[in-house]
Amino acid sequence: MKIISGFLKGRKISGYEIVGTRPTMDRVKESLFGMIQNDIKNKIVLDLFAGTGNLGFEAISNGAQLCYFNDINKKCILNIKKMIDEFNINEKAIVMNENYISALEIFKKNNISFDVVFLDPPYNDKIENNIIVYIKENNLLKINGIIVCEVDSLYLNIDCYKKIKEKKYGDKYIVIYKYEK
Repeated sequence: MKIISGFLKGRKISGYEIVGTRPTMDRVKESLFGMIQNDIKNKIVLDLFAGTGNLGFEAISNGAQLCYFNDINKKCILNIKKMIDEFNINEKAIVMNENYISALEIFKKNNISFDVVFLDPPYNDKIENNIIVYIKENNLLKINGIIVCEVDSLYLNIDCYKKIKEKKYGDKYIVIYKYEK
């Protein structure tokens, strides 16, 4: 697993062997970032279930101003911090070791909102709908911001944002929503 584009292109991402991670495959990531390349540069990004940090690192490599990496798994967090140091991108990354609910509450309390949110929680949890509604109700997504969901089935029932893209990759789907006024 490696970064596929941008100034960190070719750098290896470790952590795929950590129990509980399910990194986005390089071919899926390449297609995904092709779809959102105009939504990344100089933007504030949230990788809420960061795992290996794969999506957040790709966003930084492609010009994101700042990425918040959050994961509940301490091994994942230690690995992400190690790679941030290796990639020398400390000023572009904030790392949090919280469950997703606590992380969202911290953002709400501190009036932090995002241009891009990556949602890739464990498939069995089926919590994306609730997270997206929470993001909307608490103004955590900026106008023209996007939410990128990686899911195993098309069960999402979102009407608070406009679905702008949906694509199937093997046994998973990438669904992208946009906040339009």
